[in-house]
Amino acid sequence: MGQTSDSQARCRFCNAPLVETFVDLGMSPPCQTHIECHQLNQMEAFYPLHAYVCGQCFLVQLQEYVSPGDIFSEYAYFSSYADTWLKHVKAYTDLMIKRFGISAKSQVVEIASNDGYLLQYFVEKGVPVLGIEPAANVAKVGMQKGIPTLVKFFGRATARELAEAGKHADLLLGNNVLAHVPDLNDFVGGMKVLLKPSGIITMEFPHLMKLMEDNQFDTIYHEHFSYFSFLTVEEVFAEHGLTLFDVEELPTHGGSLRIYARHQEDGEKLVSERVQELHEREIVAGLSSLECYRQFGEQVKRTKRDLLECLISIKKSGKTIAGYGAPGKGNTLLNYCGIRTDFLEYTVDRNPYKQGKYTPGTHIPIFTPTRILETKPDYVLILPWNLKEEIVEQNSFIREWGGKFIVPIPKVHII
Repeated sequence: MGQTSDSQARCRFCNAPLVETFVDLGMSPPCQTHIECHQLNQMEAFYPLHAYVCGQCFLVQLQEYVSPGDIFSEYAYFSSYADTWLKHVKAYTDLMIKRFGISAKSQVVEIASNDGYLLQYFVEKGVPVLGIEPAANVAKVGMQKGIPTLVKFFGRATARELAEAGKHADLLLGNNVLAHVPDLNDFVGGMKVLLKPSGIITMEFPHLMKLMEDNQFDTIYHEHFSYFSFLTVEEVFAEHGLTLFDVEELPTHGGSLRIYARHQEDGEKLVSERVQELHEREIVAGLSSLECYRQFGEQVKRTKRDLLECLISIKKSGKTIAGYGAPGKGNTLLNYCGIRTDFLEYTVDRNPYKQGKYTPGTHIPIFTPTRILETKPDYVLILPWNLKEEIVEQNSFIREWGGKFIVPIPKVHII
């Protein structure tokens, strides 16, 4: 665990100096800047993928090398291409309706509504919705589904505009957006403004404790500015007058939290035992002490060596390897491990937006999934390992020619 030479780096929540390294993954390009054919011989921008942990609030974070405007104004990730994720959010809508009585009289607002993947299920049930999505290309798809969408970044200013227009939220939600926010205080402060006095906030995000336990270093990339423990997120929300009254531990994205927040003044929603239990468990696990964070970097280096040894052994035996997926986490893995077309001949992705392009930095060509059937690779490296069950099931036909899958995280194994 080293010292940063940038004495100006400060925590985006508590403003304490950032001096402690969590993990240094070297230099990497922004993960969604997929390369067009005509750009292959042009220079790419690479930025440090160096995560720090704040010694005061224990927020793990990257510095803001790339602005949200550059990352999210046009975005390559469309949520609707993951069947498992659609099932997850459909179940969420049913839960909100059942547990909190969300109905045609309610106002549901989703921050980072993407392509309408979630709000479409509320619309089906006659619930008024509003999506807030800064990526115009993705928001357009949601609008085509009948999802009213505001193409803007969210913060206090946007929240005040909506509140003045009478758009206070009964249910204010955000899935995998909290990590994407460089101005954390402005974002959470905006939620306080937009929420009705009796309203509910739910946020889902990867759980830092699971990231550390399961070696999920590839979920660190430039569009993820922050990585949250429950202890830290509880402190962040409390600073802005919001109380976490419940929490669920979810299997999504390798292990996520869904937090439930309310106004501190709203005494009707009692704090659940799950909140206290997780709070205590994180303290026991050492997440309130810097010592807990010190071994992660060495663990990551071991995984890099293990993966490269696996791929080298396969290539030495004359076998072929293809990739499956071109996700953000895949970009981190490929660039940190130095995996290019000398190991992966190509990768495939269901998202037409990525097909015909190349992975950032490593320039691996991206094809449609039918390419696997056409070329019959001996091994398929699953880059979105959090969806491995879905991917293995959809591509089980590779067993017909003796093909196998490589899963890189939490440790390298072949199935």
